[in-house]
Amino acid sequence: MTAPGPVRAVLAIAAALIVAGCAVRGPVLAPAATGAGGRVELESTPFFPQERYQCGPAALATVLSAAGVDVTADSLVPEVYIPGRAGSLQAELVAATRRHDRLPYILPPTLDALLATLDGGLPVLVLQKQGAGPFPGWHYAVVVGYDASRDHFVLRSGTEQRKELSARHFLATWDRAERWALVAVQPGALPPAPDFARYMEAAAGLEAVGLLDAAALAYEAAARGWPAESLPQFALANLAYARGDLAAAERGFHAAVRLNPQDAAARNNRAEALRALGCPTLARREIEVARMLAAGGPLSATVEATARAIASHEIGDVAGCPPD
Repeated sequence: MTAPGPVRAVLAIAAALIVAGCAVRGPVLAPAATGAGGRVELESTPFFPQERYQCGPAALATVLSAAGVDVTADSLVPEVYIPGRAGSLQAELVAATRRHDRLPYILPPTLDALLATLDGGLPVLVLQKQGAGPFPGWHYAVVVGYDASRDHFVLRSGTEQRKELSARHFLATWDRAERWALVAVQPGALPPAPDFARYMEAAAGLEAVGLLDAAALAYEAAARGWPAESLPQFALANLAYARGDLAAAERGFHAAVRLNPQDAAARNNRAEALRALGCPTLARREIEVARMLAAGGPLSATVEATARAIASHEIGDVAGCPPD
């Protein structure tokens, strides 16, 4: 009988995440509501003047270079520029960020998240809609600073290395683009003031395209940053199982179960790892709990398949099985 594999729940993270829609226009800047003394400017951020229709490659080159990637706007054109659209889509920017070994983290669509990221030293790639109707004026730029006392933002934009926009003007253009914003983060690091669900979605994206080493670093960072959350341990255990390291997988699934005893997927996967390790006694106990938790739910069929595989195991426990 072919044994069932572990539940790949981490790849379904996005289905449970918040979806950013049009956000309510944020307030103008106020010194009391900002950090770093009300003023930040990341002056060392590189600048790539935009050629015709190439604001996407130029903006992406800016944040990737700031994240330590040796890249130019010209080298990114084949990766992100779509001639038929005379521009770049967000999906291309996200995919290219991954190809250059960086984690593309999509910020929450809030002014607070933007300011916190700048305060933390990361330039932010933003999408703006500068026009309306048949002339929408879609444009990518990089926010590198703000000054609350003058109520403005500073951007690398087009051919301007230091473009100043009033906070009200910038927020209007950002609002019309649904406040989409991206930062490039080294795997293993967390962005400033990170959102757990968004960070895990970005990490799962690395895993989904086969960047397993980078995904592991990202999940490890999440485990350190959110030690009470079970999902990073679950994701790390899935990676260990995929690599054939059954002992590490079992330990990771067990850690996830300890953090969230009601997690049927983690219990199912631990039971399967225990079966594969030659520890059917403990596997049977674990899968029975998983059965009760999954009864009538979407994981029920998977858990039952695992239970059948464990029941067919006719050899007793090998030496060195882990404790319950």
